Amino acid sequence: MLTEPPTPTWWKVNRHKVFGATGLLIGYLIGTHLHGGPEQQPDTPRPGHTTPAPDKPGEHPTRTAHGLAA
Repeated sequence: MLTEPPTPTWWKVNRHKVFGATGLLIGYLIGTHLHGGPEQQPDTPRPGHTTPAPDKPGEHPTRTAHGLAA
């Protein structure tokens, strides 16, 4: 006489779904939170100008003593 095997437990039936969903969740968390990008650096103030101020009032910084460009 043949008997039917016992019905599988819930875990045996659904474990592939649990592992798949857990793997997707962990992958999502790693991809969105631990992406390895550099942290944003705070903006540092930039100088108002890059040309040095003239030594004497009215003097242009690129002119020489003879009035010719250097």
